[in-house]
Amino acid sequence: MADANRLKWRIIETVSEFLKEYHSEEAEELEERFTQQYESLMQQDESESTSDISSLHLLIKEFKPALSTILESGASFDRMVGLVSPILNAALSSAEHEKLKASVKTMDSTKSRSEPRSRVYPLYDSSESLNLLSVGIDIGSSTSHLVFSRLTLNRERSYLNPTNRFILVDREIIYESDIIFTPLVDRYTIDIESIIKFCEAEYRKAGITPEMVESGAVIVTGETAKKQNAEEIVRRLSSESGKFVSAAAGPNYESILGAMGSGIVDLSRKTGRIIMNVDIGGGTSNLAIASNGTVLSTACINVGGRLLGIDKEFTIWRIDEPTNFLMQELGMSYQLGDIIPEDDAKLISREYAKALLEVMRGPAKSCIAKGLMMTNDLDFSISVDDFSFSGGIAEIYYGGEDTYNDIGRFLAEEIKSLVDEIGLLVIEPENKIRATVIGAGAFTLSVSGSTCYFDKSIEFPIRNIPVIPVNVTKENYGPDVVRKEVKSAFTKFDLIEGEDLVALYFKDSLYRSYTWLQEFAKAIERALPFTVAAKKMVILLFETDIAKMVGVTVRRETSIQHNLICLDELFLEEGDWIDIGAPLYAGQAFPVTVKSLVFNQSKKYS
Repeated sequence: MADANRLKWRIIETVSEFLKEYHSEEAEELEERFTQQYESLMQQDESESTSDISSLHLLIKEFKPALSTILESGASFDRMVGLVSPILNAALSSAEHEKLKASVKTMDSTKSRSEPRSRVYPLYDSSESLNLLSVGIDIGSSTSHLVFSRLTLNRERSYLNPTNRFILVDREIIYESDIIFTPLVDRYTIDIESIIKFCEAEYRKAGITPEMVESGAVIVTGETAKKQNAEEIVRRLSSESGKFVSAAAGPNYESILGAMGSGIVDLSRKTGRIIMNVDIGGGTSNLAIASNGTVLSTACINVGGRLLGIDKEFTIWRIDEPTNFLMQELGMSYQLGDIIPEDDAKLISREYAKALLEVMRGPAKSCIAKGLMMTNDLDFSISVDDFSFSGGIAEIYYGGEDTYNDIGRFLAEEIKSLVDEIGLLVIEPENKIRATVIGAGAFTLSVSGSTCYFDKSIEFPIRNIPVIPVNVTKENYGPDVVRKEVKSAFTKFDLIEGEDLVALYFKDSLYRSYTWLQEFAKAIERALPFTVAAKKMVILLFETDIAKMVGVTVRRETSIQHNLICLDELFLEEGDWIDIGAPLYAGQAFPVTVKSLVFNQSKKYS
């Protein structure tokens, strides 16, 4: 720690010399303020300093926040950062070199003399990477299953900007469960106890306990999300499956998860091709257009193999509402228990396939396609190069033999026939039936930036928090504007300040100066009078890396002393809900699962 302490004072001396040269009249005052703020930030994070390297990282992390309290963004600020960065760079490089030599020496001493000596180059420094055990649980219209993954998240090192958030860099699937038919008590109710027992059995097979799980999501998809107890099953599985398991449902979000879990999003980044992935399950088909590793547009239509259940004798055992709508359009009137001719089952399948291909290639225009759509159309200003299919129907499309006592095989055959007829360029994704569950386990997770602030007494996880964007920008900013827009945001979402727990989200880069911090902190206090009076939790989220500064200032300048959490470098949208997990890496970052909670949104057919 002595080396880190000497480095700290070298930094302070460098700042002092700079201030004397460029801000001579107020140099002494500015130096004192900087020193106090730097040491204050360091003391608040003293639990992180368990080694010389972690102490050095702490010096790096807190330098810019401390400097910003005396210098505004601009040429002077950048010049000061430029002077200090080489000092920090050299010190950290030296410390890591010594750590690496010690690591190699230790490993060599444990090897037998017959083993060849080799130099060890770590892929990531331990302070810059995280490894999490994640679970994805998918309760779908036809089938249910789960996947355990080992996630590696890395924070790209930058001495000029050391507060980068962690990003997912590797995913290793370590266990895939059996795939079961989703158990139902009746057409309106999921058999929760059977699902719970299935998950418990798969956890045992994998040798994993709920306490080991650090991240993930339960998703209830397709027709199953419309069941009357869908929300209850998510709540049960979320509470019993791990420390940080969240719920995700909603057609557009499912489209993203399917495209990511299939591997198509990553493939679009590697190939530079624009690819449309269509995840076809039991109740819905989720469409997503991906380009350069980003999902650009999503949509969902009620097309799936489980929408009409028939056994080997073509006896109907299940009819969902989209099929009732479709049969009415086709002049059919079959009921449960009826035997449907094979030609009619194929006709229904072909109409579903035609509707799907219609919305894959352009806006829904026909009466049937419009009636089956769950969302708005895709953005067809984007020119698609390739198409891919995932989901249970994709297994059959690409040659699988599975059958599920429904029209899935007919649907896959009709889709393939139309694709061949039109001449679409179709590629096969890495994952098909497991695409959504893999996406749920690996891609629902975001991680905040490392300049966070939180009250140590807060218990995590914090679940099901609505994200309320506050319309405060660089252009309209003012303390009164903050108060007015916070009030407006509560009203817009039909939420009550002081009663409902929310996360206030500020998207713009608002920071200007230390004076701004003081104004902003006091404006937040005035905007939340009932929340503050009741000592309820205050959650502030930012897209830019200012959370630590805001949190420290709010606590220093206002009566909000506890139940405060400020996170940054989060990219959220109106309508998002989040869970915030327990802090990672000694409080440097937080796992945040972004989700939508959309249940029982059954489309009304007339």
